[in-house]
Amino acid sequence: MLDRDVVGEFLDCELEGIEIPEDIDKDKLVEAFCDYVEDDYYEWLKDNFKSFFNHGDPDWKWIRERTETLTPGHE
Repeated sequence: MLDRDVVGEFLDCELEGIEIPEDIDKDKLVEAFCDYVEDDYYEWLKDNFKSFFNHGDPDWKWIRERTETLTPGHE
């Protein structure tokens, strides 16, 4: 789900000045970090889904209002 190249660049910037042990492969580090983030992201999506759709009893009036107030580019 995450772009591994983008995450690799992100880690390069964020880990600047931090020495990565030689026995940790950069590609495997990127993959492990992506797996970690994706697991958390999926849980976050599930929680937000429950909240947005009112735990199975959607408030369609509220949802309609949200969809009608989207700014250009967020459609």
